[in-house]
Amino acid sequence: MTPDLKEYDEEQVRLMGEMCILIDENDQRIGADSKKTCHLMENINQGLLHRAFSVFLFDSQNRLLLQQRASEKITFPDMWTNTCCSHPLNKPDELIEEEQLGARTAAQRKLGHELGIAPEQVPLDQFNYLTRIHYLAPSDGLWGEHEIDYIFFIKANVDLNVSPNEVRDVKYVTPEELKAMFADESVPMTPWFKLICNTFLFKWWANIDNISAEKDVDTIHRLGFDKN
Repeated sequence: MTPDLKEYDEEQVRLMGEMCILIDENDQRIGADSKKTCHLMENINQGLLHRAFSVFLFDSQNRLLLQQRASEKITFPDMWTNTCCSHPLNKPDELIEEEQLGARTAAQRKLGHELGIAPEQVPLDQFNYLTRIHYLAPSDGLWGEHEIDYIFFIKANVDLNVSPNEVRDVKYVTPEELKAMFADESVPMTPWFKLICNTFLFKWWANIDNISAEKDVDTIHRLGFDKN
């Protein structure tokens, strides 16, 4: 059944028409479909899988920039998460797989769209690609995520000009402050952020000044499934 999107924010509905990259479980491209189609649980439950990225941006004090997703978001509204999470699109410059260039380009684009960060402050070659994570997470019964997520760390002091249609709030946190947020049950967190924090984030963060040592470019980590 196709849901009626009239109840949702107009701009967020428009973005649901963007074309995501469909992949198999080995991250091999098999086609494209709309963001709407990719995020409906009825399709996810039939195995539909798409490519995504997650950016973790740190300032010169090694604090992590978090965002709280806007109330207007169709999936996972009002939840705190890492700096930026979205999708490379099915267009030539974001389909390039060599050196993860397509995902890097998409990450730079969305940091500008959501947080107003100028591209020259986050050059493509400064994104440190660490690994890929495959996860599935329902949002509200109708919508959800099923992605292979490219994980990027970047260290940069940036100027923010936040889009209120995308982001409700932002904050920089230390590891201790983030752990306190997780301990507070009143603070909603996105499921992919929880998975990454519970497995890799704090280990990576502790080694941020030697982050290349943490790279695992060939593995696709399967998190939140019965069999990893």
